Amino acid sequence: MEKGKISSLQMAIMMYPAIVATAILGVPSITAKYAKADLWLSPILASFIGFVTVYITYKLHKLYPKQTVIQFSEHIIGRFAGKALGFLLLFFYIQVTGEIIRSYAEFIVNSFLVNTPISVIMASMAFLCALTVHGGLETMGRVAQMFIPVFIVPFLISIILLSPDMEFKNIFPILGDGMMPPIKGAIVPGGWFTEFFLISFLLPFLADQKKGMKYGMISVFAVMMTLVAVNLIVLFVLGPATSSKEYPLMNVARYVSIAEFFEHLESAVMAVWIVGAFVKISVFYYAAALGTAQWLNLSDYRPIVWPLGILMLEFGFWSLPNIMEIGRFDVELFPLYGLLFQTIIPLFLLMIAIARKRKRLGSKKND
Repeated sequence: MEKGKISSLQMAIMMYPAIVATAILGVPSITAKYAKADLWLSPILASFIGFVTVYITYKLHKLYPKQTVIQFSEHIIGRFAGKALGFLLLFFYIQVTGEIIRSYAEFIVNSFLVNTPISVIMASMAFLCALTVHGGLETMGRVAQMFIPVFIVPFLISIILLSPDMEFKNIFPILGDGMMPPIKGAIVPGGWFTEFFLISFLLPFLADQKKGMKYGMISVFAVMMTLVAVNLIVLFVLGPATSSKEYPLMNVARYVSIAEFFEHLESAVMAVWIVGAFVKISVFYYAAALGTAQWLNLSDYRPIVWPLGILMLEFGFWSLPNIMEIGRFDVELFPLYGLLFQTIIPLFLLMIAIARKRKRLGSKKND
């Protein structure tokens, strides 16, 4: 079905923008509402979910090295229950991919292309991602590798240019209200860290499978450090006003002004967001396409790429009617929704798989 191979490094590079892309814009504001000056601690606490998710996913992969979760769930809990779980997982990924496309389009329309119909923005991104997914996993790996400098370099330049506007005293007092505010602030980013379960669809196609968990953990660590850095930058520049901004990083970028010539770095933030959203949507899209083909027992996933794209656009249009509902979904529903499908259910699958393996080994010894 998938003949291509990628390296563990390429997997890590694909997963990094897939998690960070949607998080860098909204996380500072969301975490600041709960954690206030301790918002930089929340991504560190949330990353534990990412490390656990990668560990669970890799352990399942070791038990079923050539299969994705859609395939090995049938072996673990039986054909009927496995098909039902596979359907729920695919519904989850198709619906979430539609929501990501809609969120991307809402940001672009509200911040930059105010006179462009949102349907045009959504359809153009879905079309580009469909072409990438249709090209196969190797194409996606190379595209992510090519775009990662575009994702990182503007961010690093922004940090340097913003340094004159930073007030480092904004970080104090540290843990002034105890640990509960940062823990509450970690709930929403924790939902994004569960998305590392997507490596379940990538691990079977690694050229160097033994390095899968190592690079998965490195990717989690890189995401955590990036979110900590973003939260600190926003805190140092905006201070207590962080929680009142919808996209704090965009507001921070407007502070850059050198000799009244080099300013308005919002375009750099937009470039980072578009590249990251492109990689993120492509990874989710690929997981949905590959998983659907495996669920239907097809020999190739490419014929269903385009119909799935249309379905995702429909979900993006109709499941969330406006930007307020999108915000509610991200903050109130997705952390639990993502944790259930991408960490808790895989944990139960792993426990059942280990128990069944021990039972088989025990029966062989008795024979």
